[in-house]
Amino acid sequence: MSSWLGGLGSGLGQSLGQVGGSLASLTGQISNFTKDMLMEGTEDVPADFLNSGREENEATHSVLRSENERLKKLYTDLEEKHEASELQIKQQSSSYRSQLQQKEEEINHLKARQTALQDELLRLQSTAQSVHPGSGRVPAATSSPSLSYGISHHVSAFHEDDMDFGDVISSQQEINRLSNEVSRLKSELGHWRHIAEVQGTQSSDQTEICKLQNIIKELKQNRSQEIDDHQHEMSVLQNAHQQKLTEISRRHREELSDYEERIEELENLLQQGGSGVTVTDHSKMYDMQNTIQILQTEKVESTKKIEELEDKIKEIYKRLSSAEHDREVWKREQEQLEVEKRQLTEQYAENEIMRLSSLNQDNSLAEDNQKLQMCVQILEKEKSLLSQEKEELQMSLSKLSNEYEVIKSTATRDIDLFSQVRDLKLNLEVKEQELNQSIHENEVLTAELEELDRQNQEATKHVILIKDQLSKQQSEGDNVIKKLKEDLDDGKQRIHQLEDDKMNIIKELDMQKEKLTHSERALSDLQLAKQKLEDKVEDLVDQLSKSEKNNFNIQKENCELREHIRQNEEELSTVRSELTRSQSQDSNSDLKDDFLKERETEVRTLKQNLTEVEQLNEHLKQVAFDLRTENEKLVVACEDVRNQLEESIAGNNQDSLERTAMLETLKCEKAQLEAELCGAEKRLLEEAKKYKQTIEELSSARSLTTSALQLEHERLVQLSQEKDSEIAELKKSIEQMDTDHQQTKQSLLSSLEEQKQLTQLINEKEICIVKLKEKSSELQGELDKCAQTLRKNETLRQTIEEKDRSLGAMKEENNHLQEELERIREQQSRAVPMPEPRALDSTTELEAELSRLHIIKDHLEEEIKHHQKMIEDQNQNKLQLLQSLQEQKKEMDEFRDQHEQMNITHTRLFLEKDEEIKNLQKTIEQIKAQLHEERQDIPTENSDIFQETKVQSLTIENESEKHDLSKAETERLVKGLKERELEIKLLNEKNISLTKQIDQLSKDEVGKLTQIIQQKDLEIQALHARISSASCSQDVVYLQQQLHAYAMEREKVMVVLNEKTRENSQLKTEYHKMIDIISAKEAALIKLQDENKKMSTRFESSGQDMFKETIQNLSRIIREKDIEIDALSQKCQTLLTVLQTSGTGSEVGGVNSNQFEELLQERDKLKQQVKKMEEWKQQVMTTVQNMQHESAQLQEELHQLQAQVLVDSDNNSKLQVDYTGLIQSYERNETKLKNFGQELAQVQHSIGQLCNTKDLLLGKLDIMSPQLSPGSSLTAQSAEPLKAGQSAGPHGSSQLLQQEVDDLRRSLQEKDATIRTLQENNHRLSESMAASSEVGRREHEQTDSEIKQLKEKQEVLQNLLKEKDLLIKAKSDQLHSSNENFTNKVNENELLRQAVTNLKERILILEMDISKLKGENEKIVETSRGKETEYQALQETNMKFSMMLREKEFECHSMREKALAFEQLLKEKEQGKAGELNQLLNAVKSMQEKTVTFQQERDQVMLALKQKQMENTALQNEVQHLRDKESRLNQELQRLRDHLLESEDSHTREALAAEDREAKLRKKVTVLEEKLVSSSNAMENASHQASVQVESLQEQLNVISKQRDETALQLSVSQEQVKQYALSLSNLQMVLEHFQQEEKAMYSAELEKQNQLLAEWKKKAETLEGKVLSLQERLDEANAALDSASRLTEQLDLKEEQIEELKKQNELHQEMLDDAQKKLMNLVSSTEGKVDKVLMRNLFIGHFHTPKNQRHEVLRLMGSILGVKREEMEQLFAEDQGGVTRWMSGWLGGGSKSVPSTPLRPSQQSVFNSSFSELFVKFLETESHPSVPPPKLSVHDLKPLDSPGRRKVDPSIPGSSKDVAEPRAGRRTDLSPFLAPRSAAVPLINPAGHGPGGPGHLLLKPISDVLPTFTPLPVSPDNSAGVVLKDLLKQ
Repeated sequence: MSSWLGGLGSGLGQSLGQVGGSLASLTGQISNFTKDMLMEGTEDVPADFLNSGREENEATHSVLRSENERLKKLYTDLEEKHEASELQIKQQSSSYRSQLQQKEEEINHLKARQTALQDELLRLQSTAQSVHPGSGRVPAATSSPSLSYGISHHVSAFHEDDMDFGDVISSQQEINRLSNEVSRLKSELGHWRHIAEVQGTQSSDQTEICKLQNIIKELKQNRSQEIDDHQHEMSVLQNAHQQKLTEISRRHREELSDYEERIEELENLLQQGGSGVTVTDHSKMYDMQNTIQILQTEKVESTKKIEELEDKIKEIYKRLSSAEHDREVWKREQEQLEVEKRQLTEQYAENEIMRLSSLNQDNSLAEDNQKLQMCVQILEKEKSLLSQEKEELQMSLSKLSNEYEVIKSTATRDIDLFSQVRDLKLNLEVKEQELNQSIHENEVLTAELEELDRQNQEATKHVILIKDQLSKQQSEGDNVIKKLKEDLDDGKQRIHQLEDDKMNIIKELDMQKEKLTHSERALSDLQLAKQKLEDKVEDLVDQLSKSEKNNFNIQKENCELREHIRQNEEELSTVRSELTRSQSQDSNSDLKDDFLKERETEVRTLKQNLTEVEQLNEHLKQVAFDLRTENEKLVVACEDVRNQLEESIAGNNQDSLERTAMLETLKCEKAQLEAELCGAEKRLLEEAKKYKQTIEELSSARSLTTSALQLEHERLVQLSQEKDSEIAELKKSIEQMDTDHQQTKQSLLSSLEEQKQLTQLINEKEICIVKLKEKSSELQGELDKCAQTLRKNETLRQTIEEKDRSLGAMKEENNHLQEELERIREQQSRAVPMPEPRALDSTTELEAELSRLHIIKDHLEEEIKHHQKMIEDQNQNKLQLLQSLQEQKKEMDEFRDQHEQMNITHTRLFLEKDEEIKNLQKTIEQIKAQLHEERQDIPTENSDIFQETKVQSLTIENESEKHDLSKAETERLVKGLKERELEIKLLNEKNISLTKQIDQLSKDEVGKLTQIIQQKDLEIQALHARISSASCSQDVVYLQQQLHAYAMEREKVMVVLNEKTRENSQLKTEYHKMIDIISAKEAALIKLQDENKKMSTRFESSGQDMFKETIQNLSRIIREKDIEIDALSQKCQTLLTVLQTSGTGSEVGGVNSNQFEELLQERDKLKQQVKKMEEWKQQVMTTVQNMQHESAQLQEELHQLQAQVLVDSDNNSKLQVDYTGLIQSYERNETKLKNFGQELAQVQHSIGQLCNTKDLLLGKLDIMSPQLSPGSSLTAQSAEPLKAGQSAGPHGSSQLLQQEVDDLRRSLQEKDATIRTLQENNHRLSESMAASSEVGRREHEQTDSEIKQLKEKQEVLQNLLKEKDLLIKAKSDQLHSSNENFTNKVNENELLRQAVTNLKERILILEMDISKLKGENEKIVETSRGKETEYQALQETNMKFSMMLREKEFECHSMREKALAFEQLLKEKEQGKAGELNQLLNAVKSMQEKTVTFQQERDQVMLALKQKQMENTALQNEVQHLRDKESRLNQELQRLRDHLLESEDSHTREALAAEDREAKLRKKVTVLEEKLVSSSNAMENASHQASVQVESLQEQLNVISKQRDETALQLSVSQEQVKQYALSLSNLQMVLEHFQQEEKAMYSAELEKQNQLLAEWKKKAETLEGKVLSLQERLDEANAALDSASRLTEQLDLKEEQIEELKKQNELHQEMLDDAQKKLMNLVSSTEGKVDKVLMRNLFIGHFHTPKNQRHEVLRLMGSILGVKREEMEQLFAEDQGGVTRWMSGWLGGGSKSVPSTPLRPSQQSVFNSSFSELFVKFLETESHPSVPPPKLSVHDLKPLDSPGRRKVDPSIPGSSKDVAEPRAGRRTDLSPFLAPRSAAVPLINPAGHGPGGPGHLLLKPISDVLPTFTPLPVSPDNSAGVVLKDLLKQ
């Protein structure tokens, strides 16, 4: 950068020098007397060089500053990343630690299993040793390295305590290793078992070979793990390195962009800078340069340090590569050792085969034993050597690990170096801050740079041309880029197509791989067949040996028979010779001939028998020969199979070699392409260098303004280069893809051909598989039968469980009903009102009620006892049923033990599951009970749902577990089911009867209460009747008091009645709910029963199909897994072959590395899959945690809602209490009103009576006349005194009458007085009544209003309650759903766990069964052998007995013949022929003996033959049967083991998640149990309190019963009084009715008035409401206005702040403008009055040289040049009277007119008197110091400071200059270009088109803004002036 900037500066200096030279050439022609004025302009040229140097410094300074800023950013970014990474690491470490703990637990578990397996191994080895003492040494040797390996690995894995990410990875690897070891140990166990079973046929050397193979496998595993670890570390390091490189490149690009932006900003600043200051501080500049140099040196040092660090990293990488190389060397050595081992083992195996073949021929066993011992010794030596090599390898591995730790330490040192670099960067930042301060000081100097703009006019033209060229180039480049983009898109499409083709190819490859796996499987089947053949060969060899022994025995027997035959023949010959003698001697030869013939026939038969025996012998020999030939054929077939296998392996090796060769060719082509790429890149770099050189040449011809263009051009060039390189790379990549595509196609074709060959082999092998399938179908048939029985048992068990659940539900319902009954009793006991001592009647009634309630209570208690007895009976029945079930189970166990041992294990599992289900049910019931206690508000329907879900989950469990049950158990279960159904029916009936009783109780109570109320009403009526007929006031008062008391009692009774009705309604609703629940449950039960029936039918119909499908699926899965295992094993074999071939040459090493790369890719894919699985697991964990959090939140919300509900209920109860109080007060007021009415009625009645008496008296007075009439009509009341008067004196005088009249008048007056007083009293009473009625009305109104308010409040509260209820229901539903989800998840977890345990147990059971079956087989074989031996012994004894019988019979026959012979001898002796007879007898005896022996031998041979044939056939059948069984069992074992391994791997993962869930669930369960405990304690406390309350209530009941007896007596008395009062009440009622009618009329009138008033008030209220609404709206509007006003005020404040900021900026701008104006005016004043010296001198000299006639023309020319008009010139000529002074004075004076501020000529005399030089000096002074008024600038035309094209002079300047120029009489317009001032050269015009939104850069602006606009020269009409000017200029 500094060199480039230096070049720029030098170029600028050169251009400035050229400009200065041109100016010097121009100024060389100017006259000398203005040289002093123009020296300032020429002195600016050396300052330009200083400016260029300063600019360089500033550029470097800006670069350093930008770098400093970048470093700061980098530092902050790094700090943030560091913090984020620390946080991530903390989180990860915490999660990994938790995982590590789990993994450690798993490791411990696996270690325990490993130890167990190793113990089993040792046990098996000990058994093997006991069988074969020669093989005892080797197993210990195999177990010990595995153990030591595990220990060492454990130590290496956990030697560090820091639980970092690496530790977690190592622990994961440790777990994988342990699992691999477990699988290995299992395989070893199976192998040892196989060896233990087949120990009789194989020698101990094979065990040693197996052990060696196991050791080799262990070494391979260790090597692969180490390779994986090392390559993983390498990949991590490479990834880190790549990330660092990408970050560095990205930062480099960002720095470049920052530099470019900074350079542009500096250029803009340079363009905008002022030109006021000329002098620079050299000291400051020097300091700046020094600081820059220091910073540059520091930068260089830092770069050196970075390079050193990079070198160190490279060295570390080299060390790593060397370590890898060493490792590979060790691996190769190890592989060579393994190859040697294999060769040795193969050689040994061949030797063994040869030895076995020789064993069949030779019987030299001792020599073979010696050889075997020698081989064993050699193998032990080899083993010791191998162990030593293994130790050496371990040592080398430890050394490599040490080297790796050293490399790690060097990496930490590198990190320290990086920290040092950071410190250096911090120092740099400090120094850059100092630089910033110096920059602030030097910003003042930037104002000088504007002068350079004015001097670079010619350069701008050149810049514009370049700009046009660049724009053209840019357009062309854009077109090229577009084309390239299109090409790129096409290329991308091609790439996509190629990728699709690649995917198809990959799919085809996968298919081929699958076919390969099939072929591999076929090969494995071949191997199995080969093994079978070998076994057959061995069996045949055994048979051969047996047959040979038999042959040997037969030969011996034949030899013996031949000897016998010889003896017989000799005897025959002797007999014949004797016979010939006897023929010559004996006369009775005919009889002898007959006898001889018989003997000859017997001999013939014997010979025939002999020939038959010989034929049999030959036949046996032929059989033995055939067997030998078959054996040889089988050996040849085995050899052929081996050859085929070797050929296939060789073919595979050749294919792999061909592929590797192809890969190598591809790599070579890739290297060539990379070399071509490098060459192209070098060419591109050279072209870029050339471009840079051309750019630098262009920049040398430019000024500082062209720097921005240069940057843009460079960017475009770089972009084009990048695009070109990208296009080239894409093209090359496309070509590479094409080549790869073709190669892959070729390789695919070759592989397809190979696969066709393999498919042929597979087709041959599939025929064998078909036979196996037929056998499997038979097994499936047996399995189907088992499945049917299983399904039946499961359906029965499901029905039993459903019945159990329904029983539990019914019991719970019974408990609920009992609780409700107890509540009703408590309510009844509480509802009994306490008697008041005042009212005797009420107490008696209450006592009566109490007695009734007692009776009811007794009844209820009896019913409860009855129910309790029933429940106890049911419990006893249940216990009996359970006992019977247990007994049945025991019987079933015995039955199973008798019949099948398999069923025992299944029943155990069944019992365990039942216990687990019971435990789960108990826990669920506890949780349910707790939930029920906590949430009583939640409806009970959810419980049904919960139960249904439980049932479903349990049915799912039952479906998942299918156990065998016999028919007897199913029948017992059916019986149990029927009993349970009967129990459920009984419970339902009891439930219904209980609910009916509850209904009857509630109805009876209501009826009794209504009867009591009716009785009370009747009593009140009777009392009212009595009061009406009462006369005494005391009685009235007493009755009134009683009325009050009765009214109070009635109110209490009403309250009690209301409560009872409420309770009744609640009970009814609860009863209905319970009925609904019961009906729902019954419906659910019926549905479940139907479903069970359907399921049972389905299972019966489609059970076999389902079972077949499941078995087929399982078999398919197992086959797939077997195929996968075979494929993996073949992969391992191919890898091993590749490794073996890699030891031969260097070319094959490349192949090895390629295959390793493929393996690495596969491993990476597997790791990615594992990561995905772990992510999925984590997601599942997070979802579970979220669910738990949500459930916790929901519970909290529920608690809050419950609290709110409690508060609302408290408020409601308070309001109800207030409401009852108000109702009571209202009722009291009503009673008072009634009392007042009664009093009024009495008063009115008395007034009426008085009025009647008054009327009667007045009538009497009117009727009275002086004449007395005896029959005068009088009233009933005055009849008695009149009659007395008549009787007293009929003949009385008038005096008496007058006296009587006077008396009557007096009495009348008295009566009138009393009437008046009564009327006054009546008025008073009426007024008081009116007042009281008004008071009552007011109170009534107040109460009404209060009641309305209370009603409104109550409605609001009810609405709130409803909302809260809805909320609670919603939350409860949510809670239930979450609980259901939770339970489902728990059930799923348990199901999974159970499935895992079931699988494990089944596998264990199968293994146990297999071992048992093996034991049984062995026992059966032994028993069969014993029986066979017994049978053989019996047959032999039988044969012996038969032979003995025949011998005895033969002896008897011989004795008879002897007796006959003796008789004949006696006769012959008598005759004298004794000698011959003796001879004959001897011959006969010998013949008989021979025949007997022959017969015995024949029978024995026949028997032996038959025995041998029978034995052979039986043995063959048994052997075949046992082999089939063993093969089947082995296959099943292998499949089960593979399945177990897979299931364990999958279930360990699932178990981890399940354990996490289980832990969380257990925590929850513990919390719930704690809550349960607390709630149970609370319940116990509550029950204790309730018992205490019950005792207190019983005591109160006793007291009340006593009071009841007392009140009964009082009632009898009071009833008599009531009867008396009833009559008076009837009279009172009549009066009351009359009074009530009058009152109704009064009330109706008053009500109408009140209604009118109410209507008026309502109208007023409505109007007021309308007003309130309008006011509310206004208020809202006002609030809105206030809000808007507040917003406006905030906005105004913001605007004011902005205005203040803008004002400040304005002031700054104004200051800047003032400075600019001052500078401008100085420039204008300095350039305005200047005149070209040369021109003036030439004109002046020319004037004097011209003749006097033509001088006027010269003067005119001068005037035209000076801008003097013609008219003024003519005036001057007119005024010119001669003399130089006049002309000079006029000329000089005329110049002053152009300047308005110059003083006018004072007088003519001064001009004349002054000399020419003085006048000229004055003229120059006036011209050099003009006082032009400053131009006015408007604010709108200002440009902001930051705009790049800013001008310091406004567009108003030209106008003002024109205005100034106008009074100068147009001098400015007529000036020549040589006299044009510097200010005029560059116009200060800002074109109208470009305002503030125009282009910011100088070069992008129109020419009018940048280039000088020269004023056109006015051509005078005289051409002579132009000619003269030209002549002058030429001179």
